[in-house]
Amino acid sequence: MARIAVIGVGYVGLVTAACFADLGHEVTGIDIDEGRIRRLRVKISPIYEPGLDALIGRNIDAERLHFTTNYREGLEGAQFAFIAVGTPSGPAGEADMTACDAAAKGIADAARGSIIVVNKSTMPIGSGDRLEAIIRQSGTESLDARVVSNPEFLREGTAVSDFFAPDRIVLGSTDTEAANAVAELHRPLNARILLTDMRTAEMVKYASNAFLATKISFINEIASICERLGADVKQVADGMGLDGRIGRGFLEAGLGYGGSCFPKDVRALEFMASVQGCHPQLLRAVMEINRDVRRTAVQKLREVLGGLDGKLIGVLGLSFKPNTDDIREAAAIEIIHLLQNEGALIRAYDPVAMEHAAPFIPSVDFAQNPYELAVGCDALALVTEWNEFKELDMARIRQAMRTPVLLDGRNIYDPHRMAELGFTYLGMGRSAPAADPIAPALAP
Repeated sequence: MARIAVIGVGYVGLVTAACFADLGHEVTGIDIDEGRIRRLRVKISPIYEPGLDALIGRNIDAERLHFTTNYREGLEGAQFAFIAVGTPSGPAGEADMTACDAAAKGIADAARGSIIVVNKSTMPIGSGDRLEAIIRQSGTESLDARVVSNPEFLREGTAVSDFFAPDRIVLGSTDTEAANAVAELHRPLNARILLTDMRTAEMVKYASNAFLATKISFINEIASICERLGADVKQVADGMGLDGRIGRGFLEAGLGYGGSCFPKDVRALEFMASVQGCHPQLLRAVMEINRDVRRTAVQKLREVLGGLDGKLIGVLGLSFKPNTDDIREAAAIEIIHLLQNEGALIRAYDPVAMEHAAPFIPSVDFAQNPYELAVGCDALALVTEWNEFKELDMARIRQAMRTPVLLDGRNIYDPHRMAELGFTYLGMGRSAPAADPIAPALAP
């Protein structure tokens, strides 16, 4: 079994560290946040991710998983150092490489002998060469550090299962021996392994996220057209998804994409293309549609309520997606700010994200459950499609509200049923009532 250091124990790094430890490796997570490391040492995860708490506890007990703020301690004897720090958006959309550069310098200062540095963070094209140069210039002559790009494809909410059952493992390096060594770490996962050069591996990550974001923005544009023409976007997406060339995934009309990856990665790719003289008009349209769909949702509420000033709006869901407490680039946060800007009063509920969201949405009241949330509301806005929201007693919700207006920002409710219960139903691309299901045609 290998000795592995993981630098950065956020969403990607912590899952990577815990899962490699569960495969039997000895893993040390390194982070500069002393409070986070203290909590992890006593088995308290700083993030909500299904299945992760059990992994952390089990592997700490087995003495395979350790945490430290000290690079020298964390890198002692390590054969691999995974860099999994953040690359947030800069002022122009560029990826901020400050934490990555610091991690590379930390490795150069503390590592000894031979080590394979694995870039797990989503980094701009050419970052592998950049970090390799930093390590070479800052390290001692005795340090033999080789760099491999290994972009992550973990989805928040299913990150643990994604690690153990990946669609593919992408490895990029000019050093075949180093790439094969990282491939060997992943052999137990029985996944297809793609070996490329570093820049191609880095581009695979950006291109993948940009394409998925494009599918989301595409179906949201189709939803807007459906509303004008009287079609139902859910059935349109179902019909499109039956085509094997298209597929149904990521064709859910709603309030757009958010989180820590899609927004910043599309911005970063657009920035990289622009400074290289390209004209990334598709990427710009994807971002513009994603911005506009949230403003359209607010417009719908404004029109049906005759203005928003003084109106009490209940917001169901704050995290950017279900099964996570991450509120980065969350639709709910932006929509709440837009509503407050027009004088609306906000009450919100989320199963796990209220504590994280509170500092970013001042003057918002928090409810203990959806039924408390609904009391006296002029409208409800369903923003995050948590499973518990799909099974609510909507008759009880309707009775508690002052005005039965329901903005279904993720199209999880049946328009006919909501109308029967007395709601003014506002879907996304579902202005016309859904048609009765058509029986499938018999095969010839």
